[in-house]
Amino acid sequence: MKTEIETVVATVEREGRIGRGEGTPYPRYGENTQSVIGQIESVRSRVEAGLDRESLIELLPPGAARNALDCALWDLEARAAGSTVSALLGRPRPGPCVSALTVSLDSPERMGRAAAALAPAPLLKVKVDGAEPQAQIEAVRAAAPTARLIVDPNEGWDLQLLKDLQPFLRSARVDLVEQPLPAADDEALEGYTPLVPICADESFHSGADLDRVSSRYQCVNIKLDKSGGLTHALELETLARARGMMVMVGCMVCTSLSIAPALLLAEQADFVDLDGPLWLADDHPGGVTAEGGVLTPSGEAVWRL
Repeated sequence: MKTEIETVVATVEREGRIGRGEGTPYPRYGENTQSVIGQIESVRSRVEAGLDRESLIELLPPGAARNALDCALWDLEARAAGSTVSALLGRPRPGPCVSALTVSLDSPERMGRAAAALAPAPLLKVKVDGAEPQAQIEAVRAAAPTARLIVDPNEGWDLQLLKDLQPFLRSARVDLVEQPLPAADDEALEGYTPLVPICADESFHSGADLDRVSSRYQCVNIKLDKSGGLTHALELETLARARGMMVMVGCMVCTSLSIAPALLLAEQADFVDLDGPLWLADDHPGGVTAEGGVLTPSGEAVWRL
């Protein structure tokens, strides 16, 4: 059970103005706090010399380090212009949006009780395993009969189980299945047409993955810590839509400093899963808030949204 989370905050100061961005190192991708800090330090001199976001993409690979720096540069650019990142992009400032609330993996009985406590929420993400996923989903659906459901096996199924569950998933009114197969085994999905759309998470990081995943999945989960920042995430959103794919916007466990830039993708997304700060005992003052599954953005003191 996770009891703490370490994030890395990049701070860039130019002409008396400060921009900040946050990245969450993810061991699944070989990252840790020190490796992310090391990547940021490796480009320190370039940043101090005036590195811009486009050049940053050429220097660092997708990941938490580039995300932290990219978002810090966006924040700085907006503050230097006396504006907001939303305005720089020609978009309205994001307002409240529906975000998934998570029902953690447990016994079906306990998952049912957890879902009952979240039942008024419009969208739930249900973590399941490969042992009794149908019972787990049935318990959540019974407790939350009106909620939309995302089912997340976290790479815990094989193709046969996925196929066997299709009629049930449709009858249970599941909207999306997220990363059912291990990323290393998802070639089995090539050309497969499911009854319930499948979303790539661990299988999808950057634009280099799009051609491969577009023939295996119907949706992609864009996380800024995977894409390496808002700049590339915005591009991924456009590229995925051009391939006829749905878009989910997700996050790691993080603070509101990470969620603010992700909200710029949320309004055009099919699914939003940005509950990272809601797992924290302490977040930034004025950070995002949630009530009934509706996420309200943080104030501009956190990030120049």
